[in-house]
Amino acid sequence: MKKMIYIILTETKTLLSRAIGLYTQQQMNHASIAFDASLFEMYSFGRLQLHNPLSGGFLRECAETGLFENARCRIYRIAVSPYQYRKMKEKVRNMHANRTRYKYNFIGLFGVMLHREVKRDHAYFCSQFVATVLKRGGLEVHENPAFMTPACLTELAYAKLMYEGSLAHYLQQVRMPVEA
Repeated sequence: MKKMIYIILTETKTLLSRAIGLYTQQQMNHASIAFDASLFEMYSFGRLQLHNPLSGGFLRECAETGLFENARCRIYRIAVSPYQYRKMKEKVRNMHANRTRYKYNFIGLFGVMLHREVKRDHAYFCSQFVATVLKRGGLEVHENPAFMTPACLTELAYAKLMYEGSLAHYLQQVRMPVEA
C-alpha cells in the first residue's frame, strides 16, 4: 500500500524570501517536507529564531505559528512505497537527532545563481534539503540537489498539486475535529 509524503511551498514575505524571489521570479520561495497531511511532522532548513534571519539550520517547523501564520502555500502530494517512506523518514529523524550539527547553506544560494555547487558538510538550504530527502527515498530529481529551487520541486512528475491558498485555511480544513 502506498504512503504519502508532502512538499509544502510557502510565501513567507521575509526579506530573504523576497530577495530569493527577485532571482527566481517566484512567489513561493520556501520548501518543506512533511510526513503527514496535517503537517505535524514538517521539516526544513530555515530560521532557528523568528527575528534573526542569520540563525539558520535544520528544524521541525510549526505550520500554524511564526512566519507561517499568514503564509500562502502550495502543497504537493507524493505517493511512495513503505520502503521509500521509511528511508526518507529515517534520514530526517537522523538529521533531527543531530540538528545542532546542521547549518543553513547561505553560500549555497549563491551557488544556485552561478550554477556552481558549493559543498559544505552539514549545510543545506530548504529546497536542497527536500531534494536530498527525496533522493534518499530513491526518487528521481532532475537536478543536483545543490541547484534545486522550490520551483524545481513543482516540476517533478510524481508531485501532484493538492492545495493552493492560505496555509491557515488548509490546516483548519485538515485538522477539523470529527464530530461524533
